[in-house]
Amino acid sequence: MSKYKIGIDVGSTHTDAVILDENNNFVAAAKTMTTSDITSGIINSLKLVLNKANISKDEIQAVMFGTTHIINAIVQRKGLNKVGVIRIGLPATEAVGPMVDWPKDLKSAIYGADILVKGGHEYTGEEISRFDEESVIKTLHNFINHNIETIAVASVFSVVNPEHENKVKFLAERICPNIPVVLSHEISTIGLIERENATILNATTIGVMKNTISNLKKSLNDLGLSHAKLYFAQNDGTTASSEYISKFPIFTIVAPISNSIRGAYVLTNIPNAIVADTGGTTTNIGALVNGYPREALEIDISGVRTNIRSPDVIAVGLAGGSIVSLKENDIKIGPVSVGYKLIHEGIAWGGNILTATDVALGIGYMNIDDPNCNPSLILKKYDKEILLKVYKKMIDMLEESLDRIKTRPEPETVILVGGGSAMWPKKLSVASEVIRPEYAQYANAVGAATALIGATVEKAFSYEQIDRSKAISETAKEAKERAILAGAMPTSIEIAEVEEIAMPYLPGNAVKIRVKAVGKLSL
Repeated sequence: MSKYKIGIDVGSTHTDAVILDENNNFVAAAKTMTTSDITSGIINSLKLVLNKANISKDEIQAVMFGTTHIINAIVQRKGLNKVGVIRIGLPATEAVGPMVDWPKDLKSAIYGADILVKGGHEYTGEEISRFDEESVIKTLHNFINHNIETIAVASVFSVVNPEHENKVKFLAERICPNIPVVLSHEISTIGLIERENATILNATTIGVMKNTISNLKKSLNDLGLSHAKLYFAQNDGTTASSEYISKFPIFTIVAPISNSIRGAYVLTNIPNAIVADTGGTTTNIGALVNGYPREALEIDISGVRTNIRSPDVIAVGLAGGSIVSLKENDIKIGPVSVGYKLIHEGIAWGGNILTATDVALGIGYMNIDDPNCNPSLILKKYDKEILLKVYKKMIDMLEESLDRIKTRPEPETVILVGGGSAMWPKKLSVASEVIRPEYAQYANAVGAATALIGATVEKAFSYEQIDRSKAISETAKEAKERAILAGAMPTSIEIAEVEEIAMPYLPGNAVKIRVKAVGKLSL
């Protein structure tokens, strides 16, 4: 029996679905409108792609989702759990309390209670002070009385020594076993406040993700796909099982962007390049490094500073649906977009709003296979010279953004993907070559379908306390263990990346070691 997998990616305008065989050969693709509840749009794309593919549903072994459920819940402040926060680190961390710089409405939506207790570790792994077990026990009972739904635990340098965080979890499993507990050393890296913030966001979205998984499993069951394994795309361009993601929903928060970058690699087999993903509202620009998205050191999530793994991306409000405003000699493009209403409001479709797509159609740089699209309508309203000026500004905006993501002055390979990428030219001044691969409009879903199972671990060490090779070996071992928990075949796991960064602001020859482990999923 042949084996197939489905990749689904949810964008702001469209939800894409692709079916690939076990060798990543393209079988079928579908594009539908993204819906406000997200899930029904996913079901629509699933139905359409299944109808297009001449295969048995029994042959579909896995379904991979790149979803915006979590970021939407945070941005909209909907469906979030009330969180109880335990910070371990007194007396050293008293100056700045948990959630102190959060947006007021977001804090109000999720805040349940918080407490600071004695404990925590030095970067060498030694205790700062003795763990205050009595205070934690009282706090856990208090959380029950205040109807806390999830608990976030952050301890000083827990990425070096997680002992005190693990003690809280052990106590919680005895006192309040039905309340999920999230430990910061499993979420993020060095930097207490940013790690604590990410842990709280993870805790507050556990309910959202569990409901999402439940709804998606029901939908798969209704479509005759209950046998298919369910996976979710992660922020770093890898994927993980639904069981793993139910505990760590924050790892999916910007996954759709990573999907596009990873998909560009799969479609071109070019491991190092700049990728521009043009949709209906924005163009997201990132870098491919050894086949994976280059990661950022810090990410702002709806006004909250975190240091979770995430792609280093520049988002510019320049895309297919971007509205073009012409006032005398002033040309304004975006960031407002007509989005999915392009086929109703764009000039080429008989509408009254000039969009970036209309501009590219009007000057002949773009063709759209749609009987309702009539580029001649554009030239009846606008002089071609004006359209050429607008298009030049579009190119200038794109090239400026491409230049910002680069880390060296020389021109680099640029890969264009996304539904709106067809409006860009075949040459750009900042590019050594411009490539728009076949199936470029489905790159995000292809990225979701072809991602390897992965996990990343980052730890701090003092080379005066531990041998370098042992430190790297310990970190790699933990990364492999997490990859297995995420669903990777143990025999297939490889170390994809090892990064070693000196921390000169700490004594003792301190370093930060980051290891990414990846492996194949079993179809």
